[in-house]
Amino acid sequence: MGRLFGTDGVRGIANADLTAELALGLSVAAAHVLAEAGTFEGHRATAVVGRDPRASGEFLEAAVVAGLASAGVDVLRVGVLPTPAVAYLTGALGADLGVMLSASHNAMPDNGIKFFARGGHKLADELEDRIESVYDEHRTGAPWERPTGAGVGRVRSYDEGFDQYVAHLIGVLPNRLDGLKVVLDEAHGAAARVSPEAFTRAGAEIITIGAEPDGLNINDGCGSTHLDLLKAAVVEHGADLGIAHDGDADRCLAVDAAGEEVDGDQILAVLALAMREAGTLRGDAVVGTVMSNLGFKMAMEREGITLVQTAVGDRYVLESMKEHGYALGGEQSGHVIVLDHATTGDGTLTGLMLAARVASTGRSLADLAGVMRRLPQVLVNVRDVDKSRVTTSAELATAVTEAEQQLGTTGRVLLRSSGTEPLVRVMVEAADIEQARAVAGRLADVVKSTLG
Repeated sequence: MGRLFGTDGVRGIANADLTAELALGLSVAAAHVLAEAGTFEGHRATAVVGRDPRASGEFLEAAVVAGLASAGVDVLRVGVLPTPAVAYLTGALGADLGVMLSASHNAMPDNGIKFFARGGHKLADELEDRIESVYDEHRTGAPWERPTGAGVGRVRSYDEGFDQYVAHLIGVLPNRLDGLKVVLDEAHGAAARVSPEAFTRAGAEIITIGAEPDGLNINDGCGSTHLDLLKAAVVEHGADLGIAHDGDADRCLAVDAAGEEVDGDQILAVLALAMREAGTLRGDAVVGTVMSNLGFKMAMEREGITLVQTAVGDRYVLESMKEHGYALGGEQSGHVIVLDHATTGDGTLTGLMLAARVASTGRSLADLAGVMRRLPQVLVNVRDVDKSRVTTSAELATAVTEAEQQLGTTGRVLLRSSGTEPLVRVMVEAADIEQARAVAGRLADVVKSTLG
């Protein structure tokens, strides 16, 4: 069996890769592994379980709940809520474990299982490995030790979780949003109730799109991966800004009043300046990835803020933030982590904080986002090559050096191998889009001829 856990839990096509049997087995394994680690010592174990609106989440939730309760874990079912809400409630309720059923921005046929440790933090890699090992061991026939009688877990709905999470969001805002008109695209996902409620309670006038989930339409032509509807709605309604989430609402992208996209790097830039002004940007630093736009890096340098860069993936951003005590980090895709208020990317919180900055300054989002100029970025995927040689090929290194000399200080080159496919990604940034395309094309040709 190949490794089940990826960078963000277990994902696959629901009822094909991700079956009810797998969901139940992993949940039982998680309970046993955490018990072995001493997490449940001295008390009855409790888990918070939530999901996004996908149809498959209904039977997968039932399987997860059954698995946990059969292993002696009491379960609080919070229903359809964003991933960051499940993480928050896991910590706020003192639960030993959190489980979220979602495939985030993926299409509806997919689903996933993500576990949170006590406090709402991502499980350590070694615990995920152990859960997978224990699951595989029992999948092949070793019997579980099962509690009976009063030892089995109890299950109840925890409807209070919705208001508790919304109250948390409102409570951490630096100021209200009165006077703002905001369009919200909920991707027919987990934030369809939460986000409109939070923005309304904060004082904004809202227009919602993509807020009618039916179990089948999640991420379908809407949300943070499809911004056209939001752009049109912001212009049509004369809104101050638009906010887009993905299916589980751990992402946030924005649109300014003219209908122009404001990506994750620009949102980070706006929030970094706001947090520094408030004295909450610890170390005067923000964490991004190697894919952060060069324009973001240049803007932060100009403003006296250090950009710390990690490997691609919000898990690596979060690891760096925790290790060094930084307060803000994220990715171009809209995963933004405000560590003082969330243990994971929180799209609703990010959108609220961005809107709060617009409201408090009286400046437009376009003006605020103008702190950085987003340099044109071209990405070419070169398939069917020996990606293991991308860092050792002398010929490729020479080609990269020549490209960097051509681009000078207003451009850059990044070559990296894919973690899941036999391909090399060639990324080029330049002040001019045509130059970026030309350099990326030449480097892609060298990668193909050298590593093919």
